[in-house]
Amino acid sequence: MKSMEEQVIRISVRALVEFILQSGDIDNRIASADKDAMQMGARMHRKIQRQMGSSYHPEVTMKIQVPFEGFTLQIEGRADGVMETDEGTVIDEIKGVFKNLDTMKEPVQVHLAQAKCYAFIYGEQNGLDSMGVQMTYCHLETEEIRRFRSEYEMEELRKWFYELTDQYEKWARFQVEWKKLRNQSIKQTEFPYEYREGQKELVTSVYRTILRKKKLFIQAPTGVGKTMATVFPAVKAVGEGLAEKLFYLTAKTITRTVAQQAFEILKEGPHRENGQISESEQMRYKTIVLTAKEKICFCDKAECNPDYCPYAKGHYDRINDAVYEMITETDDLSRSAIEQQAKKWQVCPFELGLDLSLWADAVICDYNYVFDPNARLKRFFGDNVKGEYLFLIDEAHNLVERGREMYSASLYKENIMKVRRLVKERDGKLARQLEDCNKQLLALKRECDGCQVLGSAGGIYLKLLSVMAEMERYLEECTEEEIREEVLALYFEVRMFETIYERLDENYMIYSEIDKEGKFQIRLFCVNPSVNLKESLDKGISTVFFSATLLPIRYYKELLSTEKDDYAVYARSVFDKKNRLLMVGNDVSTRYTRRGEKMYRRYALYLKEMALAKTGNYMAFFPSYRFMEEVYECFLDMVEEENIQLDCLIQAPYMSEEAREIFLEGFEEERDVSLMGFCVMGGIFSEGIDLSEDKLIGAAIIGTGLPQVCRERELLKEYFDKKEMRGFDYAYVYPGMNKVQQSAGRVIRTEEDRGIILLLDDRFQEKRYKETFPREWEGYQMCNIKNVKEKIRKFWDQTSSK
Repeated sequence: MKSMEEQVIRISVRALVEFILQSGDIDNRIASADKDAMQMGARMHRKIQRQMGSSYHPEVTMKIQVPFEGFTLQIEGRADGVMETDEGTVIDEIKGVFKNLDTMKEPVQVHLAQAKCYAFIYGEQNGLDSMGVQMTYCHLETEEIRRFRSEYEMEELRKWFYELTDQYEKWARFQVEWKKLRNQSIKQTEFPYEYREGQKELVTSVYRTILRKKKLFIQAPTGVGKTMATVFPAVKAVGEGLAEKLFYLTAKTITRTVAQQAFEILKEGPHRENGQISESEQMRYKTIVLTAKEKICFCDKAECNPDYCPYAKGHYDRINDAVYEMITETDDLSRSAIEQQAKKWQVCPFELGLDLSLWADAVICDYNYVFDPNARLKRFFGDNVKGEYLFLIDEAHNLVERGREMYSASLYKENIMKVRRLVKERDGKLARQLEDCNKQLLALKRECDGCQVLGSAGGIYLKLLSVMAEMERYLEECTEEEIREEVLALYFEVRMFETIYERLDENYMIYSEIDKEGKFQIRLFCVNPSVNLKESLDKGISTVFFSATLLPIRYYKELLSTEKDDYAVYARSVFDKKNRLLMVGNDVSTRYTRRGEKMYRRYALYLKEMALAKTGNYMAFFPSYRFMEEVYECFLDMVEEENIQLDCLIQAPYMSEEAREIFLEGFEEERDVSLMGFCVMGGIFSEGIDLSEDKLIGAAIIGTGLPQVCRERELLKEYFDKKEMRGFDYAYVYPGMNKVQQSAGRVIRTEEDRGIILLLDDRFQEKRYKETFPREWEGYQMCNIKNVKEKIRKFWDQTSSK
């Protein structure tokens, strides 16, 4: 029997009115969406509230419960203000905008609906006969204010409000009935395999973390089965009411596919392998993979306006019916099913996917849907939104650099000037604001000798507020599409700069730079993304970070979390060490001072000896394209000189998806001779590819993977040195060794695999590098060019005799 608490369906006032009252077209030509959600809008809210006097009560929390048969709908939110006036009680709803207030004839209907909801709740709970509603629009640059005031009898508000909730009843009822069905099916779901060694302990660790509402870092070597070991306990936790929704976050498409397969295996039930699956045994769970707009769009170009796209025209008039039909008639939320439904209802497939995610139990998506301030799903991660979410973050080592990228912003002087030239004859007002901004940037450029760390960017920020206001106006008036596109591109650049400026704290560095092309930029550089990541993670209840390369764990804890009591687990490798030969070559180096023909030939010799010891497929991972090409030329010369039969493949810069597939298909072919693939460390072939069994039997990692010395790396080093946190290691060693471990991880993928890993750089013997080695690398051997051939042959003789 479910408790009354479990029968309460909660929804915010804003979500309710936007969901029920949405109508019309998708139109991205209107650039002013969600401005009130920006922090500068929030600051303006507080300023207006302070000016209103003692009879004004700001930020008043409200909620009301509406009973329906079998459940209760709870509508909740926070009114910006409640005023006691001579005429009676008035609800004040404040919205920050950039548009010209003189053009506003009436309040935006969705905004007014929010205020009316608060008016009804307050009036109903305080026994009032009538309520006033005030819409306060504030221009974010000029601080000009425009107010719209109206009075409502409570009976009118009551009728209107209950019509709204009646329209939502079927959606709330679906949630109640689906949750009961889903949770019942999860109860009988079991782990779909025999537990591998250490896997059960991993499952237990994940479940306990969720139970205690904590964060967990998992270092889990290849073969542990970490995807199922995280998905299964998370799904069980949902079934037991510990959470409502699961977000499985990835950095790459291939890991999204693996996650999707894990959910499918759980859904199929215990008899999936012999085909005896009854409907009662199947787990009922709706899983959706979010596909990027550019990939799922039906048009040649993702231009979302009703003049260009027929699916954008009237989209909001049809979308709710399309969603309701799909969630009530099928559990299949696959890309093909979404595309089919979008065509049937003539709605945008991308937006349909986003709307379906509200009703899905698991959302598999890229990091940016949760973390990126411009791209994250506001329905889950907007202001005042919080949920019972679980976050499973796969390949979590990628989140450090992705986090820095998502929470940093640049403003280029040249982009300001380009748009100024375009609009100079068309719009003098906008051109003048851009010119003023350019003058500030020019002054900073004159002070900049290549690169300069700045104490503040406040002057530029204030000037950009004026630029934003004029661009907003211009974009609504502009009819020349090419000009509009250029202005819109700058608008997004400026908006991002403004958004990130609002986040500046001790985790940022501000600098100006003249880049290699002579372009001048101001950069807001997020050095440590943990505080920004926390903002989204706090919307849920528990997070599990996992990867095969999450070492050293303290580095990732420092940059991905702000908590000091996070859990950490090191899952033991299930593979027999005897199946792998790991050697460090001590007579080669990738240091710039030692590079040259002699060293390139020595590296080529190592690769030749590895490839000739046993016929098979091999990969060599290099620190750069330049280094790779030098060794590749030496290798080809050597093979030709000695008349050796070997096949080669080499990675090219900017390979298309088709070219990548052709490269990997080379490792699937049957061959009479060895194949050597030349690749770049940290590139597309050093992570996320799965060449199991005899498709790859050896890898040579050339160098320690250190990122190239550049301004941002040096700024990272400086920042962490000041904090006495081993700046060189944080900026160079740890990111580099992660690439080394990822490359080495391509070799042993299953218990049947046998293979060689050569770490070819004398720096691998240094303490700072050795302390990043995973536990399963214990017992590695030293080698040099004189004895490597003998050691490799001995290994293959021993493994083949088993």
